[in-house]
Amino acid sequence: MAVSPEKSRPSAFWPLAAIIVPAVGLFARIEIRGAENLPREGAYVIAPNHNSEFDPLIVAVAVWRTGRAPRFLAKESLFRVPVLGAALRATGMVPVPRTSTSANQSMKAAQEIAADGRGVIVYAEGTLTRDPDLWPMRGKTGAVRLALAGDLPLIPMAQWGVQQILPRYGKLKFPRRSRVVVEFGEALDLSEYADTPTQPAALARATDVMMNRVADMLAAIRGIPAPAERWNPSQHGQNETGRLES
Repeated sequence: MAVSPEKSRPSAFWPLAAIIVPAVGLFARIEIRGAENLPREGAYVIAPNHNSEFDPLIVAVAVWRTGRAPRFLAKESLFRVPVLGAALRATGMVPVPRTSTSANQSMKAAQEIAADGRGVIVYAEGTLTRDPDLWPMRGKTGAVRLALAGDLPLIPMAQWGVQQILPRYGKLKFPRRSRVVVEFGEALDLSEYADTPTQPAALARATDVMMNRVADMLAAIRGIPAPAERWNPSQHGQNETGRLES
């Protein structure tokens, strides 16, 4: 499989990958599907589902194994964690503050990363899914907004199996090596929304298309149909962000 220059040239990712890839391998046997849908070069946005605190490691390893360097939009609070924060900055991750003004600044930074031909991974749900059956819930517009602003391919991604390693808000199960399936979908056609890239209604419709595609991919992996509608936390009295309280 061809790799991009960002993986073949020495970088901060190399020592991290030397540690993280084998460490994740102790917990997961990752099966990658649709690797051909991830561009070998140039910028892109990946939008994965999110059902475990462990799945960012799975996503990162899968992207690395396909030949690209994984970069996330990450919560600003993570950048203040010793060692982790330094690693995030060294690998070009983008902090996302909670305030709207700062969030706009972070989006501009993410666009600069994309303009440099690097990929960005955006958890469109904004937090771990609230859906009781772990289906993707209603998405936020950040991934679509970024893809439209930079005219970037938006790659839907579905992953399943990591919840057997670390259940949502649960405890790590070790020793346990579980099969995890990761699938990269074909880039979504966003041309219908290109003329209205900042209109809230258009962004919401495009985000629904994206989340429905991720849900359909996940349904194929799980072998059961996805719900017709995405879970909406506000309709169930749940907070949109933060830890899910039972």
